[in-house]
Amino acid sequence: MSPSRLEAFSDGVIAIIITIMVLDMKVPDNAYIESLKPVLPVFLSYVLSFVYVGIYWNNHHHLFKAAETIDGSIMWANLHLLFWLSLFPFATGWMGENNFAPSPMALYGAVLLLAAIAYSILQRLIVARQGKDSKLAASIGRDVKGKVSPILYAAGIVLSFFRSEIAGLIYVFAALLWLVPDRRIRRAVEPKNEHE
Repeated sequence: MSPSRLEAFSDGVIAIIITIMVLDMKVPDNAYIESLKPVLPVFLSYVLSFVYVGIYWNNHHHLFKAAETIDGSIMWANLHLLFWLSLFPFATGWMGENNFAPSPMALYGAVLLLAAIAYSILQRLIVARQGKDSKLAASIGRDVKGKVSPILYAAGIVLSFFRSEIAGLIYVFAALLWLVPDRRIRRAVEPKNEHE
């Protein structure tokens, strides 16, 4: 089966996730600049989640561009990833509405952790389908960022109950690690441009 239909479905779900997150932001009921202060935590939560969803969308695109074929296990693994991504609006809203309180911060970290695990499972299944000697397998290599990120999320979950601001900084740092798209896969599967 071609991966293009699965990628199109995933793109649609991700677009809906971003739309739900922005629709959860409430507009202040007056025109004074001070009225924005109470919604600042909600806005900052939205920005962080938008970045994370964008990172997943970008890397998902490159991963499926490298996938020549997919099977049922890849389809279910993709749904597993989309499930955790679909919880971003809830976790984002709860965290922002409660000014980064410990429990919402921990839940946000748990959603990040489980989405990272789901992406890792999806990536491993696609690599297994392509073969250990494939260009995709070579491009992923040791996947240091993929191994470090879950550790950071787990640390953020624990720290949420002691110093939620440090947990927030960990979540931001992990996002910054991934902000630049994973070029390894793109380089491995796309033909070289003569002008590069």
